[in-house]
Amino acid sequence: MADLPDLAKLDLLLTVDLRGTVLASWEAARLMRQQPHGGVIINMSWDHAITGMQGRNPEMFSAAKGGILSFSKSLARSLAPVVRVNILAPGWIETEFGAGLTPERHREVAEQTPMRRWGTPDDVASAAVFLASPASGFLTGQTLFVGGGTVM
Repeated sequence: MADLPDLAKLDLLLTVDLRGTVLASWEAARLMRQQPHGGVIINMSWDHAITGMQGRNPEMFSAAKGGILSFSKSLARSLAPVVRVNILAPGWIETEFGAGLTPERHREVAEQTPMRRWGTPDDVASAAVFLASPASGFLTGQTLFVGGGTVM
């Protein structure tokens, strides 16, 4: 049985990430359906929610982010054609998490990534801009992996 810190962390992940995304998406959809031009919802998942990753923290993170991914696909079907819903699934992005790794692990991640580097917040932002733009006007229910090819 998981110890209390794991249970507290799991509850927080599910409440903030999954439940928060569901509630925010429903409210955004309500507002966007009232607009003549509809809108675009972009939800955040995780590339390893598709493939899995070993360890307690990845298990919990996958539960939340996998839920967001499948919820968003269902929401895309419910809201089309007025509102488009897509999913960004970042991988190894230079954030506080990466800064907390050992230099060896940081280098190992870059070496195991086909693009041979960590992603940046700008990489994720650029993908979001694309999904929000008319250039992706025929995309809904799609997952865009922003992870340098680690998950394909």
